[in-house]
Amino acid sequence: MDDSYRELLIKQQYRLYKDHASVKLCHWLKESLVHGRHCYKQDFYGIKSHRCLQMTPAMNECSHQCSFCWRVQEKDFEVRDWAEPKEMLDALIAHQRMLISGFKGDSRCSKEMFEEASNPDQVAISLAGEPITYPYLSDFIGECHRRNMTTFLVTNGTYPEQLAALDELPRQLYVTLAAPNENLYREVCRPKISGGWERIMRTLELFPSLDTRTVIRHTLVNGLNLGWTDEYGALDRKADPDLIEPKGYVFVGASRQRLSLTSMPSFEEIKKFSSELGDITGMSIIRERPDSRVLLLGRENIDTDIRSTF
Repeated sequence: MDDSYRELLIKQQYRLYKDHASVKLCHWLKESLVHGRHCYKQDFYGIKSHRCLQMTPAMNECSHQCSFCWRVQEKDFEVRDWAEPKEMLDALIAHQRMLISGFKGDSRCSKEMFEEASNPDQVAISLAGEPITYPYLSDFIGECHRRNMTTFLVTNGTYPEQLAALDELPRQLYVTLAAPNENLYREVCRPKISGGWERIMRTLELFPSLDTRTVIRHTLVNGLNLGWTDEYGALDRKADPDLIEPKGYVFVGASRQRLSLTSMPSFEEIKKFSSELGDITGMSIIRERPDSRVLLLGRENIDTDIRSTF
């Protein structure tokens, strides 16, 4: 890793292990500890925001440079020494404990919640880069599960072979589908690889065979990829996910260099998109969180609590 890039990440409150793995406190973890406000994922899936470890095992590269991405881009590098899963998980939990240490003396944070936050039971494998490129991902997910930790894995869908090769699947698998067709894919996701759209199509075809809960996430940007519900619906039917999560773009991080405040859809616009998509896919809106501009589509009577998958 380039020294200037490492310094930038540390300044942005990332904590690194062997350069390729990192952890960073989620905004909602802090909000949960001191203000009692939690992430929409707590409402939707039953995870506890203050007990979530937001991390990545492979921040070294991503096949996309999505226009809406808030992360630092164009900093790919080769990894020569990959961390083993157990040592990586231990190191990142230790980093998280250091990052939250200041909350122990905050009168707004209860002792009980601080102790719980020091012992995360949910791992969001999604922070930066493309996590599925970590060569020991199956073993890492297995290590999490042996510790009774739930796991969410977010991938961009351009690695179908690696996904198919996973011996241990996360409790919830997301694929971010941010374009309804190949032309918009090139504009929105700005792939650095050839054949990216075809790879995503293979991932969608693989989805129904995976023995875990599957979610398609549509990250939607005004004036860019919001609309085209018929085309999104056709792709969603191909993937046949358990859940669909339409979510509005938020004007934060490095994306502010490429987009504007007007690029953020309103909750009403996301809800209209979701309602139309539900009609096409045979799903209904089962959860919504207006302040996060996100809704959840699913079939009737589905149990979305992630702990029920154990």
